[in-house]
Amino acid sequence: MIDSSAFQGKKAAYYTLGCKLNFSETSTFGKMLEDMGVITAKKGEKADICLINTCSVTEVADHKCRQAIHRMVRNNPGAFVIVTGCYAQLESENVSKIEGVDLVLGANEKANLIQYLSDAWAQNGDAAALHQHYSVKTKEIKTFQPSCSRGNRTRYFLKVQDGCNYYCTYCTIPFARGNSRNPSIQSLVAQCEQAAAEGGKEIVITGVNIGDFGQTTHERFIDLVKAMDQVEGIKRYRISSLEPDLCDDDLIEYCAQSRAFMPHFHIPLQSGSDEVLKLMHRRYDKALFAHKVNLIKEKMPDAFIGVDVMVGCRGETPECFEECYEFLKSLPVTQLHVFPYSERPGTAALKIPYVVDEKEKKKRSKRLLELSDQKTQEFYAQYIGTEAEVLFEKAPRGKAMHGFTKNYIRVELSPALAKEEYDNQLIKVRLGDFNHDKTALKAELL
Repeated sequence: MIDSSAFQGKKAAYYTLGCKLNFSETSTFGKMLEDMGVITAKKGEKADICLINTCSVTEVADHKCRQAIHRMVRNNPGAFVIVTGCYAQLESENVSKIEGVDLVLGANEKANLIQYLSDAWAQNGDAAALHQHYSVKTKEIKTFQPSCSRGNRTRYFLKVQDGCNYYCTYCTIPFARGNSRNPSIQSLVAQCEQAAAEGGKEIVITGVNIGDFGQTTHERFIDLVKAMDQVEGIKRYRISSLEPDLCDDDLIEYCAQSRAFMPHFHIPLQSGSDEVLKLMHRRYDKALFAHKVNLIKEKMPDAFIGVDVMVGCRGETPECFEECYEFLKSLPVTQLHVFPYSERPGTAALKIPYVVDEKEKKKRSKRLLELSDQKTQEFYAQYIGTEAEVLFEKAPRGKAMHGFTKNYIRVELSPALAKEEYDNQLIKVRLGDFNHDKTALKAELL
């Protein structure tokens, strides 16, 4: 039994680390608490409840999680502190021992956040230092927590899938989130319809391995895409990340002629060396990846293509890295998301003997980031002087308003031209020159 009166009038602060899926889930946690009468604390206000949603994709991410927890505890003395997310699943006992942490919820338990919080208060009172942790083993992670929320953003983030069956040698995410699972297409379409009813115009489709949609319901990802495309009111959809082997040619063909799916793809490569891809246990080779990229550009010449690439993993010899660099250089991709390899306890990659030192990782990362900047700026430059429709997002006072074109070019509107009513509106602009740091194009209103 949940005592809702215990929640009334309390203030909560949230901190999220990691991926878009985590941001979506944090927003849903906020909505759950809000429905119980909890208010989101304003900047600088002391909170009664602190929730930290963690990431564990790298050792650096783990470190940032610990820093965030200590900071939230320090800035909110006496608050009830909850930690959830991937780091909480993998290191639940250690996290529970951090001073000031009251409750740690793993991947299976976070869906019942309100019940766990209510039970803790009923047993111990608000300020009790519980240090309780709850997390089941990976094979027992079976719950799916729905999430379609925008929080303080313009775009909605819809979680369509969770978990991963791939078990790449460098990755702990399957251990943190469990095996692939998903809700029904019908339930997801209903969430899109609700977002449209609330005035949402763009939805970003999120998950851990979204192309693997259907493991639970035996439906297909392309059928989900087709069903969502029929939802009136939603003007734009973006697919956050698709594994190359799950990015079907039929899906690319459909997106090219669809009503609302944008010419914007994000495809993880991880390495441009077939030798390294085999060591990683990835399920494709360079030839398949190149085919997918070239097909997208053939069907959607304006498409923005983002690519994840990992640098300095075990087994990546200098020759393998050069092969990767030249492969990426040759492809018509738009932006590289570069991640230095981080050794994770319990992963199969630790058995690979060849190790790249940290200095060399930084050197390789720098080269790829410079290549990324060059490719992104060349892509943007093609559109200077053209007209585009931009979905603008609310800007902090005195700051430039920004938004994105259909093909994900970031656009800035100067404070002198920006108006509050432009938030969540699709507005026609002419794309001008680069802004000061070349991260966006300036917009001229038509």
